[in-house]
Amino acid sequence: MSRRITSPPSNMYFYSIIGCILALAMINGIIPSNYIPVTTEKNSPYYQGSNSSPKVALTCNVFWGEEHIPSMLQTFDNKNIHITFFIGGSWAKRYPHILKDIADHKHEIANHSYSHPHPNSITKTKNQDEILKTQELIQTITDIKTNLYAPPYGEFNETVLIAASELGYKTIMWSIDTVDWKRPPSEIIKKRVLNKLHNGAIILMHPTEPTAKALPELIQEIHKRGYSIVTVSELLQDLNPN
Repeated sequence: MSRRITSPPSNMYFYSIIGCILALAMINGIIPSNYIPVTTEKNSPYYQGSNSSPKVALTCNVFWGEEHIPSMLQTFDNKNIHITFFIGGSWAKRYPHILKDIADHKHEIANHSYSHPHPNSITKTKNQDEILKTQELIQTITDIKTNLYAPPYGEFNETVLIAASELGYKTIMWSIDTVDWKRPPSEIIKKRVLNKLHNGAIILMHPTEPTAKALPELIQEIHKRGYSIVTVSELLQDLNPN
């Protein structure tokens, strides 16, 4: 998945339709593996890193599944990798000790809104309130100020993108979706990733039992194929090396 769309139209209708179509298409696996729109405009979302570097990023969106996070952290320690956790604010308020543990393991902490709304259905101000409330809570717990934002449901329009950009955030999507929130067998999760693996991939996960079970062999195979696993911020550095 490597092609880019540059200079997309900047009207709200375009972003609303394209954002919803892309999210649904990725979830259902109907976007071809050789096509991912990556844009270079300031407000545009990132779907992947550089096509020229054999690096991938694992991401984990967290609003539930806290019971599986300790085993996932142990696997990441064993494999000596760090990933990017997109944290829900209301979840962080309930489980500050788990968030602190994630941060103490040196994983990248990012923002996934406070209450998991449909971003396209709320105003710019409310979108920013969701981001800022989560940012402040995460910073209080971990002393980390977030600057990456994954909108709930993979949903965005021009208002959402501008809301995040005005706060200094990059909006992050994905190029490979495990669809693990449906709790498929771990073998299916591994196949969904490995069948579409590519340079610069952003791989979307959630803390589920089959995900935790799939990770040791999945990480091993990713490394075996010559890819390094980095955080999203590290992945995006290759897009702007200067």
